Amino acid sequence: MTTRPLAVFDLDGTLADSSHRQHLLRRRPRDWTAFFAAATEDPPLPEGVALALRSTEDCEVVYLTGRPERCRRDTLAWLARHGLPEGTLWMRPDRDRRPARQTKLEILRRMARDREIRHLVDDDELVCDACEEAGFRVVRARWAPPSATLREAQQRSGRT
Repeated sequence: MTTRPLAVFDLDGTLADSSHRQHLLRRRPRDWTAFFAAATEDPPLPEGVALALRSTEDCEVVYLTGRPERCRRDTLAWLARHGLPEGTLWMRPDRDRRPARQTKLEILRRMARDREIRHLVDDDELVCDACEEAGFRVVRARWAPPSATLREAQQRSGRT
C-alpha cells in the first residue's frame, strides 16, 4: 500500500472543457443524457492537465467528479486518451442529487480517513469553500471561464 499523498482533481471545468455541451442544460427540460454523452468530446484544459501531470512527482493523482457513475467507462477512456495519470475515479452515485459541495466533501472525507490529501483542485467555488472550511487545501481552477449554467447544474440540480 502506498503512503504517497493524494492530489484530487475535479473533471468538468478543471481538466475538461465542457463549454461546448452546456447548451444542453439551458433547455427545458434539460437533456442530461445528451449532456453526459457529449463529455467524450470535451477538449482538455491545458492548465489543469499540466497541474495533474506535475502532481505525479510527489502525489498519487485521483479524480473526484460530480458526474454520475453510469459515465465511468466514457470518463476513464477520456482520461486515458488525453494522457492524464492513471488514478482512482470517484463518481456520484447515479441517483444522488445532492449539491456537489455536499457529495464531494463527503467523498473527500472518506478518502482522508486512510490517506493524506495534499490538495483538491476544483472549479466550483462552493465546493472549494466547503472543502477549505473542512480543513482541506484547495487549488481553485480558474483557468476556464465561469459558467452560470454549469454552476446551477452542480449546485441546484445535483447532476454534475
